[in-house]
Amino acid sequence: MIPLKDDNPTNSKPIVSYGIIGFCVLIFLAQLGLSENELRDFTYSYGLIPSVLMGIDQLPNDLDRISPIGTIFTSMFMHGGWMHLIGNMLYLWIFADNIEDDLGTLNFVIFYFACGVGAAMSQVLVNINSQIPMIGASGAIGGVLGAYLINYPNARVLVLIPFGLFSQLLKIRALYVLGFWFVLQFINSFLSTSSGGGGVAYAAHIGGFISGLILILFFNKKNTINNLKKSTKNIKKKGPWEQ
Repeated sequence: MIPLKDDNPTNSKPIVSYGIIGFCVLIFLAQLGLSENELRDFTYSYGLIPSVLMGIDQLPNDLDRISPIGTIFTSMFMHGGWMHLIGNMLYLWIFADNIEDDLGTLNFVIFYFACGVGAAMSQVLVNINSQIPMIGASGAIGGVLGAYLINYPNARVLVLIPFGLFSQLLKIRALYVLGFWFVLQFINSFLSTSSGGGGVAYAAHIGGFISGLILILFFNKKNTINNLKKSTKNIKKKGPWEQ
């Protein structure tokens, strides 16, 4: 099930969402210009390595370019291949604009990176001794999906269901599209096996989604309170109603 677009208009341009997409694309294009050795060093320097973050291991001096905490954020803008990048940016393009519209620019920035931190720590805690760099925006985007599920469960999403020559385009409620995505992360996590190389950080996907589900409730409440305060300030003094 591949989402293509939703039928959920916004009231403002999602500047932050577009900025994140643009920055991820620029970083990926920069990665393409690196040699194999340079790309490896770049990934180890700016990717999130669980064992380094937790102080179990330490990078060599030539790779120790920023603090391990900083890699939580730099890793969110790095991708391992075209399909990794396109898949993440597609989900961000479809679902992030409405959440940014709901929260506003600053709150969306805070929300997005908070979900990214929640996703990263979820992966770190399940594989604390891993020396393999983790990269990608999937965890933070998972948080956006969780928020969208809470705020717009009934929005219609156009999806492509591939069946070879019999592929179909259908409009399905976001509740089912995003619910399917979340369940699929658990299934893939269960089926995946550890290997000597990298893989897919399903725990980060799950952790990011759950972070989004929880955090959006607080952000929604905060927005409601702020809107009430604004509406109260705009009340004009008029004579009372008589009854």
